[in-house]
Amino acid sequence: MPSRFGPERGSVTVEAAIALCALIVMLALGLSAVGAVVTGLRAIDAAAEIARLVARGDRVRGEQALRQLGPDGADLSIKVDGDDVTVTVTAEPVPLLLGLRPSGTACAVLEPEVSG
Repeated sequence: MPSRFGPERGSVTVEAAIALCALIVMLALGLSAVGAVVTGLRAIDAAAEIARLVARGDRVRGEQALRQLGPDGADLSIKVDGDDVTVTVTAEPVPLLLGLRPSGTACAVLEPEVSG
């Protein structure tokens, strides 16, 4: 008995498999993007706290704060220019997002009794 579907038999299964794969890829990219946003927020919070500590003259505690507050494996850059302190915390690249490195930058003014 010939099938009434003819040569299109099984095409719905293939289309469903392709749609499921696309859905999984989009979910993975979405979760990576959410992870990048969370990592960026952690970097911003860490940079702000470190900038305040460095402005008060406590650079060692600022570096400790990076390990406690910042993203795992983050890089720290502290620049003192006159009375201004600029701190940048850069996280490791986010998987699946082509090397995107979330970062946070914060500025503070040195306290009067602290020298650069």
